Amino acid sequence: MLKRGYVQVYTGNGKGKTTAAIGLTMRASGAGLKVCFVQFIKGLYTSEMKIFEKLNIEFFQGGRPEFIIGKPTKEDIDAAKKTVEFARGKLTSGDYDLVVLDELNVAVYFGLVKEEEVLKLMDLRAKGTELVITGRYATPKIMNKADLVTEMREIKHYYTAGVEERVGIER
Repeated sequence: MLKRGYVQVYTGNGKGKTTAAIGLTMRASGAGLKVCFVQFIKGLYTSEMKIFEKLNIEFFQGGRPEFIIGKPTKEDIDAAKKTVEFARGKLTSGDYDLVVLDELNVAVYFGLVKEEEVLKLMDLRAKGTELVITGRYATPKIMNKADLVTEMREIKHYYTAGVEERVGIER
């Protein structure tokens, strides 16, 4: 449906990167666009999964339930490789108007995905496919290649006062 897709990057240390991507997913779906939302690293239930299913938005979660602390395990790396392959198929098929690669920047930061692979995905996507890449730590090369970059900057966060993530707000 889109004549040309662009590359958007949402990065920074502030809250809202995934939330912005979910909002764009809802908007695109509401406009009749075909969307695929792919999560790297995350492997736990999130509330958006339920609404994606109801709206027939394709969703793939490629992470493991455990958080990566320190060096990633072989299982983490294997999961990321599987997720990259899945994403490549969606980006190159020409069947999707919007593909979101949630937390891909973090996957690069942890060494699960090579920066060169991300740059290649950006090039390989079908002409009419919009690509959104989220996560902290976007590299300068990824940001330079993108058409739109938004940095979410934390000014104040209730986590510092001990508030844990809440279902429906952060998860």
